[in-house]
Amino acid sequence: MPLQNLVSPLGDLFAHPARGLFMGNRGGRLHDDKQHLGTRRWVSKQWICCVLDFKNRRRTVWGDSYTELFFLDEVTALAAGHRPCFECRRRDAMAFAQAWSADDRKPSAAEMDRVLHNERLKGREKRMHCASLDDLPDGAMILCDGATYAVRGDALLSWSPAGYVARASRGRDTTVDVLTPPAILNVLSSGYQPHWHPSAADCVEGNQL
Repeated sequence: MPLQNLVSPLGDLFAHPARGLFMGNRGGRLHDDKQHLGTRRWVSKQWICCVLDFKNRRRTVWGDSYTELFFLDEVTALAAGHRPCFECRRRDAMAFAQAWSADDRKPSAAEMDRVLHNERLKGREKRMHCASLDDLPDGAMILCDGATYAVRGDALLSWSPAGYVARASRGRDTTVDVLTPPAILNVLSSGYQPHWHPSAADCVEGNQL
């Protein structure tokens, strides 16, 4: 049985055999010795997105250390409120920090974490933000009629745990519920390029909803 460690764009943790392109954590251990989740969904404000392979390190997933989480791609991780890790993804993390600020001063990881923790949560629930679909950058994710979509060019790509499965027309002059925190939207608008699952490119050329 797969562990309850795949992360949805809403930040939920659920069991699914897909593992995606990235892993990460939320600051510590969320599981018990029987590899079951407790009631906590984070340990600290440090929610990060990491590479799957770094310096040949080997881990026992959901062992004695932190709770490993997995993401379809970075677009999904950003929507859930995770940022690039400064250790294993230093180049991406530095580019993310550079795009965060309007001036030349790069914010610290702790500074960004404080902002993101407020923007991604409303109590224990996912905090969503209303915005015009016209204003959203590529890589933003929205919730529409109970389904999750990623913005890519003039298309909305339908998200699934194993990949993007179909595209819809982006449309115009529409207010939508945005999953990606506002600070990360600003980072994307400032030129940060997130890593997409390969199915996104296939989906743009493929079936239309």
